[in-house]
Amino acid sequence: MRQCVVGVDVGTQGVRAVAVAPDGSVVAEASRAFGPDCEVALSPPLSEQHPEAWWAAAAECLREVVSAAPDAAIEAIAVDSTSGTFFPIDRAGTPLRPAIMYNDGRAGEDITAEVRAAGAELQRKLGYRFPPSFSLPKMVWLARNEPDLLARAWKLVHAADWIVGKLCGRFDVTDISNSLKSGVDLVDLRWPRFIEDDLGVPLSKLPDVAMPGECVGEVTPQGALDTGLPETAAVVAGASDGTASFIASGACRPGDWNSTLGTTLAVRGVSEGLLADPLGRYYSHRHPDGHWLPGGASNVGGECLARLFPGRDLRGLDRATEALLPTGLVVYPLVRRGERAPFVSSSAEGFMLGEPSSEEELYAAYLEGVALIERWCYDSLSDLGASIAGPVRATGGASASNVWLRIRASALGRPLIVPGVSGAAMGSAILAASRTLFGGLAQAAASMVQAARSIEPDPRLTSSLGDRTAKLKAECGARGYCA
Repeated sequence: MRQCVVGVDVGTQGVRAVAVAPDGSVVAEASRAFGPDCEVALSPPLSEQHPEAWWAAAAECLREVVSAAPDAAIEAIAVDSTSGTFFPIDRAGTPLRPAIMYNDGRAGEDITAEVRAAGAELQRKLGYRFPPSFSLPKMVWLARNEPDLLARAWKLVHAADWIVGKLCGRFDVTDISNSLKSGVDLVDLRWPRFIEDDLGVPLSKLPDVAMPGECVGEVTPQGALDTGLPETAAVVAGASDGTASFIASGACRPGDWNSTLGTTLAVRGVSEGLLADPLGRYYSHRHPDGHWLPGGASNVGGECLARLFPGRDLRGLDRATEALLPTGLVVYPLVRRGERAPFVSSSAEGFMLGEPSSEEELYAAYLEGVALIERWCYDSLSDLGASIAGPVRATGGASASNVWLRIRASALGRPLIVPGVSGAAMGSAILAASRTLFGGLAQAAASMVQAARSIEPDPRLTSSLGDRTAKLKAECGARGYCA
């Protein structure tokens, strides 16, 4: 029998599961999209889903993975999910209402301001601010607007917590990655008293906290019947989807960093100590091996290409840009209003300095513009005291574009390493292996993450992109977006 572990990613649109060997090779994988009955029909800013649809999709994926790997000895499983999502359950683990999703804005500014005031000491301690999208403001909304339901609830759980409960029977435990947005104290690993005393959410209704990778149980007979997993498999605490994706990048030791570029850009790294940002651009998760995981996300990313070049052959545009680099244009490629990092501004809007001579040059300028924001993010993190050593790991859909990778590497002035297998499910598999097959997360990541390719900076581009990063910063300051 071949040893392996399983990672499950419960996303917004569906579930993905992978079985992975200790060397990082994928033994089997499966995915399922949620059906139309998963989403509750609501108008923004409300967003809800039915948890039962998550379990149905997850169980199908796991049965397919187990069937595809009949000679695999599955040792452990971990689950990640969207952070900021939660819902109440009874003692049997039955959901009492649909899940309030991570992108739900019902808490609004009034409740959020109250949460910030009550949690001021915790925010100073951890170096972040509660936004309306965090789960704690929405838990307060539940306490104020559905008090009878909260009184009947046994626990308020996150999406990954509930899937873990379906697997091992424990619905009373959460990982500190998902619970960060519910207000857990990441230093003392406990729920602060202000959540109950000042905000009215009883601490008895919050799950116990565990570190990602910590064993919380074994697959129950019912879990085995539903999924095909062996009852001997350990169920370990997982993480948020963002943290799991970061783990899959292979960044695992202090000084390692990862950029995930898809619709938007997210950066995260490993630091020895807690990195506090008084401007609220970046916040830190706890690393399972005892370090910290500072990071943040911009509203800039591949969305600009989807908006400006809909239906176009982007690979063809990639080829056409080769002879046009560097463009000399300065683009802030924001296609919506408001920014989160490398500065916080609700009024920020995209702009361009200069005029492109062709559609191809416009496309190239937008590729460069995203790279300028990525460079600015790392500059601002360095200003906060972050150590950024060696190459940056590059994941996300944009890592398929070699020309974009070269532009980004040149802007950063350091190589970009693209892992062979990425994604949140892979990160959960590494977490599942971290304390079962290995002696910790760093050891597991070093063994299981294999680099597919490395992209070096182009000296011909580096100087131009550096100069234009300075111009972009100055223009954003002149427009009042940042100091």
